[in-house]
Amino acid sequence: MKREQKEQVVDELTQRLQAAETLLVADYRGLTMPQIDELRTRLLESGARFTVVKNTLTRRAAEAAGADALLALLDGPSAIAFLDADGDMVAAAKALADSARETRVLEIRGGIMQGRAVTAAEVETLAKLPPTEVLRGQVLGAIVAPLTALAGLLNAPLQNLVGLIDARIEQLGGEEEAAPESQAEAEPEAAPTEEAAAEDEPAAEAEEAPADEEPAPEEQAAEDDTQADDTASATEEEEEK
Repeated sequence: MKREQKEQVVDELTQRLQAAETLLVADYRGLTMPQIDELRTRLLESGARFTVVKNTLTRRAAEAAGADALLALLDGPSAIAFLDADGDMVAAAKALADSARETRVLEIRGGIMQGRAVTAAEVETLAKLPPTEVLRGQVLGAIVAPLTALAGLLNAPLQNLVGLIDARIEQLGGEEEAAPESQAEAEPEAAPTEEAAAEDEPAAEAEEAPADEEPAPEEQAAEDDTQADDTASATEEEEEK
């Protein structure tokens, strides 16, 4: 490879290292070209580009890009899976892990995720996680569940308060309807007017018997008997004289 070509490769690697936030490194020694092509296809499906690199050129690119953590992984023939911005790191790790298990040749060395170096064991653990869509659903469920519970706690007192207010409004409405009826029942009879009182007075006077009213027949008979007795007594006294 000519010097100009090497410089071009270093420039391209430098740009890719600067752009990629996540990359995985593997030792591909022993893989056949069909196996490499199959692995490259799997990685493309997860949003990663698999590139076989020369360590000397990659070290220069890593130094230029400030990716010092990559230098420790460049030991022996190396291939790097550069994850795109919208790539699925879990799917990429799973593709490498499946290839390593199936071929028994590929060896995962580690990688860099979000600027942090990760070991081969961490990549294997990442490969065992559910797909990204499932992870998003689980994270969303973990976030929404407490919010739903909180909303329930907040809404319950409000619903109770609204229910109490509605009940109080209905109660007040019933009291207002019953108030006129109770007032009509409890309202005392109107006091008689002066004219009515004046009309009642003669009736009361009429009920009282007059002083010179004629005596009853029984009383008249008794009085007549008394007068007769007095007359007889007077006659007897005159005869004796």
